[in-house]
Amino acid sequence: MDLSLSERPSTPPSEPGGAPEHDARLAALRLDGQGPMWLQIRRAIARPILNGVWAPGTKIPTELAMVDRFGAARMTVTKAVQSLANEGLVERRRKIGTVVADRAQERPVFEIWDTADIVARNGAAYGYRLISCAFANDEPALRDILGVGREVSLLRVVCLHYSGEEPFQLEERIVNVDAAPGITCQPLETVGPSPWLLAHVPWTEAQHAISACEADATVAEHLKVPAGSACLLIERRTWNEGAPVTLARLWHPGAKHRLVGRFEPSR
Repeated sequence: MDLSLSERPSTPPSEPGGAPEHDARLAALRLDGQGPMWLQIRRAIARPILNGVWAPGTKIPTELAMVDRFGAARMTVTKAVQSLANEGLVERRRKIGTVVADRAQERPVFEIWDTADIVARNGAAYGYRLISCAFANDEPALRDILGVGREVSLLRVVCLHYSGEEPFQLEERIVNVDAAPGITCQPLETVGPSPWLLAHVPWTEAQHAISACEADATVAEHLKVPAGSACLLIERRTWNEGAPVTLARLWHPGAKHRLVGRFEPSR
């Protein structure tokens, strides 16, 4: 017996299951227009996870669905999702898809996160400005600080990260160019050093040192605080199989920044 159009079974949706909540998660993803597409997609996915909107175990929209949603290349979406998987925010599960990791909202404070993700977690718009960038091969003091020989090329970068209209973090960074092949000043005009390095350079070890320091005139000017103000300074070093990759000095206005980590005792 022929069925009328109204009686025929509907075509299954392109998304597995076609659950309303799955469609709602896809529709809720928003790009912020800041920087490369893969970073915008990364932040769009990270935002509801870090804010607790997507609980652990929640299945994120498929890569194909996000390709259609954002009009992006599949490679671009894959890069965004893989960067979050590499940092433990999401997990790829065979026959299930990509889901929010069990401890995604409790990532230790010492892990390496893109500053834009932190700003987004606080519900503010992220901004970025490159202040200076140049090769520093004639500065032996920087080689000593990073722990590399005279034959190694160095890149020195200073940039400012914003939360809304307010300075959030002043970043001073030295990069071992030999350990980060391909890095130049050009991509850093629109993308901060941290996301570029996370996307292109592996690291096997990291060290953080946290201290309270007074802002000198230069730091104070960039952070828009009085000279001598207390600032939170995080010094981050990374290595790849024993080779120094980078040293970053991250300055924050002391009254506007705090570090939070949630841990459990080992069992």
